[in-house]
Parts: sequence; structure tokens; C-alpha cells
Amino acid sequence: MSNLRYLLAIALSIIITGCATTGPGGKKSLVIIPTSYEVAIGQGMAEQISQQEKILPDTLWQNYITEVGQRIVDVSDRKGLDYYFAVIESDQINAFAAPGGFIYFYTGLLKTMNSEAELAAVMAHEIAHVVARHGVKRLQTAMGAQLAYQLVFGDEGAGQALDAAIGIGLNLAFADYSRDAEREADQYGVIYMTRAGYDPRAAVDMFHTLAEAGGDRQRNVFENLLASHPETQERIRNVTHQVEAMMPLSDNLEQGQERYRQMLQRLP
Repeated sequence: MSNLRYLLAIALSIIITGCATTGPGGKKSLVIIPTSYEVAIGQGMAEQISQQEKILPDTLWQNYITEVGQRIVDVSDRKGLDYYFAVIESDQINAFAAPGGFIYFYTGLLKTMNSEAELAAVMAHEIAHVVARHGVKRLQTAMGAQLAYQLVFGDEGAGQALDAAIGIGLNLAFADYSRDAEREADQYGVIYMTRAGYDPRAAVDMFHTLAEAGGDRQRNVFENLLASHPETQERIRNVTHQVEAMMPLSDNLEQGQERYRQMLQRLP
């Protein structure tokens, strides 16, 4: 079957099944890979990550990051997943989200933060990527029509297609999202953290911190931001204007500096 026939078959299946998915703010988009396969791909990636990376052996930290993450999930536009949060012991200044709601933070990134609200800012950004299915959209593009069709509609070859999707997903874990995807994650990340009761001004602070930490030595969570890069400055301006438009902010919004300082003391 040619790629054209695969595409036509997928398009027909989408029309028949109404495979429209809801993204941030109720946005609609067409995604070929259903949630069940998205989660299976994320689970497979998580198993590989647990073998390749050193998960921080601190139950208190793992519980803490899960608490902050779930607090944001509960006010997000995609609550129907069993999200998984973990800390990787590494000096990298990074965090990433795998398809299906698997979200990882590196201790190198955690050490750059000054408050729980800053942690929530990055967490909400990553959760926004999951809500919008940015990862699985990027994955299905990289897979190509034939492999995507085999994964979703194939019987005999579905297992092999799933293994291939997991491998492609791991290779894409640190690939750049599109500018539109990053803007959307920025925007809804601020919305979600504020809904969860965190001070959104921490998002602006975190953007500046990561921009200064970015460089040619390593990629950071916001796609290798550089302080001198025009796109970086545009994104900082967008988030700053978004937060300014929310003024006056409630006095009840949290920074969580003292609790976060106590948690930092536990990091190796």
C-alpha cells in the first residue's frame, strides 16, 4: 500500500471515528494516535529511561514533585491521564515530558530554582505540552504515515510498530518543539500554575534564569534558550505581558520559598 493510500485510510478513519481531541482551552486538533497508544508509548519510554538514567533515590523528593505536578494536573484541561513524575539525578539543567503524561526533572534544573512557584512554572509548562499532545503530534509526524497506520490499525505488526514508536520517541525527547507549540505551552503554563494557586510572576523569573543558564554546553527545558536570542526575548515579553494583564494578583498566591529551600538541602 502506498503512502497515499495509508494517508487516505487514516483520514477516512478519523472522519468515521471523529478522532478530534481537546487541547488547552478547549482547542480541537486531529491526532491519529489514540490516548491508549500514547500512554503505551510513554510507558515504554519510561521503562527505557529508568534503565538509562539514575532516578533520584529519595522518596520525599519523588512524593514532593508528584504533589506539585498533580496539583497542576487537577486544574488543567487534561485530567484523564495517570500522570507520572520523577526526578533524575544529573547536573543537566533540564526537564521534559514524554507522551502520555510522563514528566521528568533533572536535579541540575531543580538547583537553579528558588521557590516552589518556580518549580510549578516549569511543571505547568511541561503539563501544557501533554495537554496539547505536542509530543505525540511530533512523534506521529516523525513516524510517517505507514508506521502510524500499522501502529493504530495493524494487527500482526502493531507490536513492532509500538517498539519503533518508543525508539523514535526517545530520540525526540530533547528535540525542539515548534515555535507555536512553545508559545502555547508558555501561555497555558502560566494559566495552569495560577489556577493551582502559584504566583505566576515566578514564571517570568524562571524564564530569565533559564535564559541566562542556556548556552552551547547543554540544552535546557525551554529549548536551549539564549538570553541574546530574539525568540527568547519575545517569549519573555509574551509571558511578562500575560502576567501584567492578570494584575492585580490575589494575595493568596504562593511562592513557597521556605519549603523549597528545605527540599533543596536534600539534593545530592
